[in-house]
Amino acid sequence: MDTLIVIEGPTAVGKTQLSILMAKRLGIDIINADSRQMFRGMTIGTAAPNEEEMMGVKHHFIGSLDIGDYYSAAMFEADVMKLLESWFARTRGRAPDPRRGSSPEEPAPGGIALMSGGSMMYIDAVLKGIDDIPTITGATRGWMRERLEREGLEKLVEELRAMDPDYYDIVDKRNTRRVVHALEICHQTGRTYTSFRLRAQAPRPFKTRKVGLIRPREELYERINRRVDIMMAEGLEEEAKTLLPFSHLNSLNTVGYKEMFAYMRGEWSREEAIERIKGNTRRYARKQLTWMKRDEEVRWFHPDDKEAIYNYITQDD
Repeated sequence: MDTLIVIEGPTAVGKTQLSILMAKRLGIDIINADSRQMFRGMTIGTAAPNEEEMMGVKHHFIGSLDIGDYYSAAMFEADVMKLLESWFARTRGRAPDPRRGSSPEEPAPGGIALMSGGSMMYIDAVLKGIDDIPTITGATRGWMRERLEREGLEKLVEELRAMDPDYYDIVDKRNTRRVVHALEICHQTGRTYTSFRLRAQAPRPFKTRKVGLIRPREELYERINRRVDIMMAEGLEEEAKTLLPFSHLNSLNTVGYKEMFAYMRGEWSREEAIERIKGNTRRYARKQLTWMKRDEEVRWFHPDDKEAIYNYITQDD
């Protein structure tokens, strides 16, 4: 049977390096599941793999969108399922280990694919299917964006409480994108956002092997702090300056850019902006881990346990 390997973990844990290593050993591509790395012009702030890192390994869904493009987990699900169908058809019969063949009496192995990232809604959309949520019209998005600017997030959160109390109880009320999107659904359809989120898990024509990467908290936080310093040295401030005219776009409602934009508007000093990027990134990593640890199918490894990970993803069931 075909197998989709999923390598997930919090930001800065080491997914990029490990995924590239595994992809090279398996002779396969990488499907990127980091929603912000899909946008062009956001390379430094999203820690997207550079050309040298990607050399020899094809990456799908990196730099594939303009920063103003609308894209969603449902669209990602459709795109990845189409890609997997053609990929598995090409790779069926190939042994998982390119150094190891199958004997004539053994059944030919199924195809093998690799997806890696930290955007859990996107990963879940591929693995489980996503609710049949309608695409938001440009008019509705524009109207809600104007309301957000005029009325502020707090008032919209209270509106969500009245229109969809079930979703209000579970949503991150500081996450502007999720609050606004839920209200867009409510206003456009006349139904609650919750009513679209009750679909059963969709069947998949492949099995999944999930690898979770984890480090001790102090080690992860040190890596996050160091990575932010590296981003600044590599030109995050200059990259953010080129994107400042587009700071209202949802794609740029992202840790790293939000703080830089606030610094450029004179709200914080440069040093305070850098410290806030580090703190907000650590907070985001904790949220990612909370989400991932709910999944009992994930097998957890330290990223340095490369042979153990390789053996796990290539083992026979």
